[in-house]
Amino acid sequence: MRRVVQVIRVLPEKADAYRELHRNVPLPVLDRLRDCHIANYSIHLLGDRLFAYFEYHGDDLAADLAAMADDPATREWWQRTAPCQRPVEEAAPGTWWADMEQVFLME
Repeated sequence: MRRVVQVIRVLPEKADAYRELHRNVPLPVLDRLRDCHIANYSIHLLGDRLFAYFEYHGDDLAADLAAMADDPATREWWQRTAPCQRPVEEAAPGTWWADMEQVFLME
């Protein structure tokens, strides 16, 4: 199992809309996440930053993320959420969510 933590900015004027979108995530989007071996997915808000955490239980995260990006329901979902977000300064060029480094884990 691989833990993935990411960060992105939420536009302050879109924070309420972002919360509202996530009160009712479409079932096909959730099913795709599960099909891509993603579990325990959560998003947290602090100020203007969103922090996402999920556990990946597959063998090829890049392939599963590519399959997710090819999914019509997921693409439509991203079209709804993207106007609420902006990459953080630390994000690599061409990326949306920036991966965070794990510096501690207690199991």
